[in-house]
Amino acid sequence: MLKKLIAIAAFTLLIPQTANAEKEAMVSFKVLTPEVALEMAQGALNSCRDAGFQVAIVVVDRFGIIQVVIRDQLAGPHTVETARRKAWTAVSFRTDTKAMAALTQAGKEQSGVRQVAGALMIGGGVPVQAAGTIVAGIGVSGAPGGTADDACARQGIESIIEKLEF
Repeated sequence: MLKKLIAIAAFTLLIPQTANAEKEAMVSFKVLTPEVALEMAQGALNSCRDAGFQVAIVVVDRFGIIQVVIRDQLAGPHTVETARRKAWTAVSFRTDTKAMAALTQAGKEQSGVRQVAGALMIGGGVPVQAAGTIVAGIGVSGAPGGTADDACARQGIESIIEKLEF
C-alpha cells in the first residue's frame, strides 16, 4: 500500500499544476530564518520552564531538516531525538502529532502510517504555518505527557506569531 501511495505521489509531481507550469523552471518557498526559529524554540523553552518542565526543543524547516536544537540542562538524553521526530512528523504529515496520535490508533484507517520510519505519533510536534503554508515544524519533548509538550510548542509559535503574519 505504501509503495502504491509513493508511486502515485511521484507521478502527481510530474503532472503540470497550471497552464504556466511548463514555462516555470523554478519554485519559491518560505522558511523561517535561523534567528526566528531560535526565538520560537526559546519561547517554547520558557513556557515549559514556567510550568516546571525540563525539555528539549527541535525546530525543523519545511523539509524536516533541523534548524535549531535546545536542551534544558536536566532534560533526559532521549528528549532531543524525540523532539526531532515529533517536529519531522508534524511537517511530513502536515498536522500536529497530538492529532496524529488519535488518528492513527490501532484499528483506524490511518494506523499504518505509524510504521513510517522516523514518524512519532505522540503529542508535542506542531507544524508552523505562515500565509497558509507550512514554513517549519516544532517538536517538544520532556514535559509529563504529549499534551504538555504540545502546549509548550504552541506557546513557542505564539511567541513569534506577529512575524508569521505577513
